[in-house]
This record gives sequence, structure tokens and C-alpha cells, in this order.
Amino acid sequence: MKKKLITGGLILAGLTLTAIGIVTGGATDVLNKAIRICYECIGIG
Repeated sequence: MKKKLITGGLILAGLTLTAIGIVTGGATDVLNKAIRICYECIGIG
């Protein structure tokens, strides 16, 4: 029972923090950084 409670709490915390990141624009920042890294890897940036 205790393990299920901890797992549920961690899942809830993860979903909450993901939602906060999306609302504050964090997803856009991560996407932009990923694009820059890919451009550097193939030699464009």
C-alpha cells in the first residue's frame, strides 16, 4: 500500500511540474535548444 501511495504521489508531482512548464513556456525553450543542438551536430549552426 505504501509503495502505491509513493508511486501515485511521484506521478502526480511529475504531471503537475510538466503542466507548469508547459504553461510558463518551458516547452518552447526546450524545443529551441534541441533545434540548436541538432543544427550544431550536422554543422549548420
